[in-house]
Amino acid sequence: MRMPTAWRGLLALLPQGERYSIVAYALLSAGAAVCGSVSAVLLVPLVQPGHAVPFASDDVLTNAGWFAVSGVLFALLRWQAARLGAAQVARFAVRLRRDVHAHLLGATLPGLAGSSSAEIANVLTYNSELLVQGFSAMQQLAVAVLTALVSIAFALWISPTLMLAIPALLLAILITSRIAGREFADVSRRYVTDMTGLFWHSEDFPRRLRHVRSFGREAAERASYGDVSARLGEGYRRQLELVASSRMVLELGAALGIPAVFVLAQRWHGVDSAALIAVGLLLARLLPYLVSTRQGFQQLRSAEPALALWQRYMALDARTPPVPLEDANGEVVIHHLRVKPPREGLTLEGLRLRPGELILVTGASGIGKSSLVDALSGMAVPEAFTATRDGAPLAFAAWQAHVARGAYVSQGVRPWQHTVRDVLAWADPDASETTLHEVLRTVGLDQRVDASGQGLDLAVQGADSRLSGGELQRLMLAQVILRRPVLAVLDEATSALDAAAELAVLAGVRASLPGAVIVVVAHRDAVAALADVHVNVLGDRANVETLPPIRTIVPSRRPA
Repeated sequence: MRMPTAWRGLLALLPQGERYSIVAYALLSAGAAVCGSVSAVLLVPLVQPGHAVPFASDDVLTNAGWFAVSGVLFALLRWQAARLGAAQVARFAVRLRRDVHAHLLGATLPGLAGSSSAEIANVLTYNSELLVQGFSAMQQLAVAVLTALVSIAFALWISPTLMLAIPALLLAILITSRIAGREFADVSRRYVTDMTGLFWHSEDFPRRLRHVRSFGREAAERASYGDVSARLGEGYRRQLELVASSRMVLELGAALGIPAVFVLAQRWHGVDSAALIAVGLLLARLLPYLVSTRQGFQQLRSAEPALALWQRYMALDARTPPVPLEDANGEVVIHHLRVKPPREGLTLEGLRLRPGELILVTGASGIGKSSLVDALSGMAVPEAFTATRDGAPLAFAAWQAHVARGAYVSQGVRPWQHTVRDVLAWADPDASETTLHEVLRTVGLDQRVDASGQGLDLAVQGADSRLSGGELQRLMLAQVILRRPVLAVLDEATSALDAAAELAVLAGVRASLPGAVIVVVAHRDAVAALADVHVNVLGDRANVETLPPIRTIVPSRRPA
């Protein structure tokens, strides 16, 4: 039986303080179970006055009073337990998503290299929801177990002879917990995998739509999406069928077992009708819990593959954030740098990085430019690194501290904030409104913002104000200026601009950051007009060339 694995796995996610809350939840649930059992027992003398049962009085009004008290306590305790349980589930969900998101933010780039963006999106969304459902199911199972134990204990107290019903109940629970358990786990595992596939079809849908339409492949896209949806539907159908099958076994067991217990009790000496009624009421309270118990086991099985995926991402190697240097000035010379991938490796030698200079990196796609700038930005550890700062040896850890105040913008990054103000404030929360307008003017976005009539509160993705790809890139470059980095890496961050606008915007960024080293990855040779150094990646080497002094380029205010 595999359930203890999921049970232990979910409990292991709880901090020590939360476990005390779980104990309080269990005590409240147990108290509610006791009050419910007392109510069931006290119902007997109310229905059939004169029949003796434990802690019942000969006075109907007294029995009615205690029945009401126990019923009210049952309702209040169960209500309070439900509130506490809901708060626990909410905290569990927040902590679960927060922890895996924080771990992903702290993961090394090589550790994420084999992960698809669709799978990561799944881990942060639907997969976490499965774990939350599993935790909620675990709570319900705990309530069911406590209620069963209390009800059976009361039944034994009232009529020890009817303890013969216990083995039958335990057998029914065992049988239903084993029915198609392996198949349910397999179905759940495929369900998680197919949901990841569905995320692939949902990623960046407007861009995907343009691609699909341009190829005239709408029918193929519908078929592919339909196949994944059909598998998800089949998995969901099979899960419900398995739940229904196990519920049928429970209901058949109850339909046959409970009458058998009563017949046995009638034929057994020493069991009166009052005890039979009381025990019947107590056992009847367990029937809904038997059904919910089976469903709880199914949800826990569904959580198993989700837990495995969550744990895999939580096990990623963590990056140690460098501590920025107070004084990160000075010339750095990288004498030897070697990175992988690409598979054969890439070597760079003799690169000087001086504040205020712009370094252009060019080369064919897939040749290793991203790996190179990842190492230059300190985000990925290279295979080999030898450097000096102002003539003194510089280890890679010291280089990471040197460039810790950085800015890295790539072609595919799109702002997720709501307004232009939000996007800029994310880079520098303390910037004044005058400063924000100034950086927009530098990147040539001020006219677009002013003409909107909404100013800095212009919605980035609004229905009537959606920014174009070039305008979004200008906005991201405004973030770079506000950041005031030691090293700025622009990995095709101006690809959506035309050639003239690209030069003008890069000239504006450079002029605004006189103390920064700016590394630009671009495919247009014209950018060399702005560069001090050209790094040309060819084969397994990155050749470094010092360029003639740059000519003056006036920043453009014309949007792309």
